[in-house]
Amino acid sequence: MSKSKIPEIIETYEADLLSDWIQELAAVNLRRGLIKEAELKEECREFLSLLRIAAQQGNLTNIQAAQWRDVREMLTSVSQSRSQQGFTPTETAKFIFSFKQPLFNRMRQQLKDPIELVEEIWLATNLLDQLGLLSMEVYQKAREGVILRQQEELMELSTPVVKLWEGILALPIIGTLDSARTQMMMESLLQKIVETGSEVAIIDITGVPTVDTLTAQHLLKTVTAARLMGADCMISGIRPQIAQTIVYLGIDLANVTTKATLADAFVTALKRLGATITRSQSK
Repeated sequence: MSKSKIPEIIETYEADLLSDWIQELAAVNLRRGLIKEAELKEECREFLSLLRIAAQQGNLTNIQAAQWRDVREMLTSVSQSRSQQGFTPTETAKFIFSFKQPLFNRMRQQLKDPIELVEEIWLATNLLDQLGLLSMEVYQKAREGVILRQQEELMELSTPVVKLWEGILALPIIGTLDSARTQMMMESLLQKIVETGSEVAIIDITGVPTVDTLTAQHLLKTVTAARLMGADCMISGIRPQIAQTIVYLGIDLANVTTKATLADAFVTALKRLGATITRSQSK
């Protein structure tokens, strides 16, 4: 194939291509109010300018080549922004794929040889598909990053260490325990023990739906770690169903103080600290 006419077409009709492209995008991107019209136009203008510069350097088959670096960086920025603004994957991909129609229309007007037209359209399709896939990969990684941060924040919120009394901490657990959450839970508890100098820690599993062998192992690891830090550790929230499961599975909690409720564990903790509870007489 002879030298591509795509760079020449983009340069000659850049203004018309930009106008037609913005019209293609506006119906989707402006309708939901996720981006301002001026911002969308500026993104399109910048991309088309960078596309023209890169295309004029001759390599239209490999966007990983050095001359496409600025285009890749610009697309990365746009796709990351889209993920934060609430765009869907389809809407993000259309930033690139919607440019096909304006470009192909102009190519059909300028290229009269059917064979040349087919070859150029195939070249342009391959190029824009690569750029579109790049934008989707960046979008996906950005979304995964957001989801990971949200999961970490939820894990932190779901394992709060509460100071019940001077020297007494409580760690109420809601939901299932896995290795990652156990590690975070253990780190939070141990850090709080060090900060407060607490002598007793209560792990309350009232909000844990089921206890299996793996969950029990996680709990025992946390109890052991707390003891190594000098704090006595108890487990509360042992419901009848949980107790039966523990016995059935043969899980050994003989060396761990267990209580049916957090209130019972708190009373026991107070006694271990030498505190007494008295009920005031009503007048």
